[in-house]
Amino acid sequence: MIEVKNLKKSFDGTEVLKGLSTIFETGKVNLIIGQSGSGKTVFLKSLLNVHEPSAGTILFDGRDIMKMGRDEKQTLRSEMGTLFQGSALFDSLTVEENITFPLDMFTNLTFREKKRRAFEVMGLVRLDKAQRKYPSEISGGMQKRVAIARAIVNNPKYLFCDEPNSGLDPYTSNVIDDLILEITKEYNTTTIINTHDMNSVMTIGEKIVYLREGILEWEGDKNNVITAGNKNLIDFVYSSELFKELREYFLTTKKTSIDNQITKIE
Repeated sequence: MIEVKNLKKSFDGTEVLKGLSTIFETGKVNLIIGQSGSGKTVFLKSLLNVHEPSAGTILFDGRDIMKMGRDEKQTLRSEMGTLFQGSALFDSLTVEENITFPLDMFTNLTFREKKRRAFEVMGLVRLDKAQRKYPSEISGGMQKRVAIARAIVNNPKYLFCDEPNSGLDPYTSNVIDDLILEITKEYNTTTIINTHDMNSVMTIGEKIVYLREGILEWEGDKNNVITAGNKNLIDFVYSSELFKELREYFLTTKKTSIDNQITKIE
């Protein structure tokens, strides 16, 4: 579990995060959503300790990252897995070598143990026949799966994903979503995803945090997004292609349209 209390972050006198408080639960897929400039990326980087907060508290299972020394932060970092937006694979390393990289950095496992662990996670993400290929020899979707395998190879307590579906086609995006959900349950991780993909929100969003202009304006789950009673949230999700398609479905089948939900809060 990650608990955030009154988190603030400023750059050159401009406050980007304005006192965020929430809890990201263990064993659940937690999503951070919001328009560009809402503070999503700064929030995620603050959780990763890339940005040091201006004020507030971030607790990793009760441990305050703001009070940790260098060694404690290194230990915490070894408990994290990170999936970057562009996969960030090493072009000169094979799939297997990319995946074992965190094990080289944070463990004292033997070569045989690292190899066995790499094959375990390659099997989990359906890459067991690609271990000797280089990133340039595989598709974008496969590269994303390599990045997921690398993020989970050290059995992380906390999994952070920055726009995991960016640049992927809808089918592959669904595959990645399913993998992230499966891994979250399999390893009982605290998974946090920064995303603008409304399909992800409505399929794997067990906890959703909606940011607007640096403020946490709403939080809930995928089952009550539409009935949230928050006009800004509805406007945000309703503008997506997914919800345009849903609206057409409701209207053409003469069922209660999403418009009725929006009318209630206007």
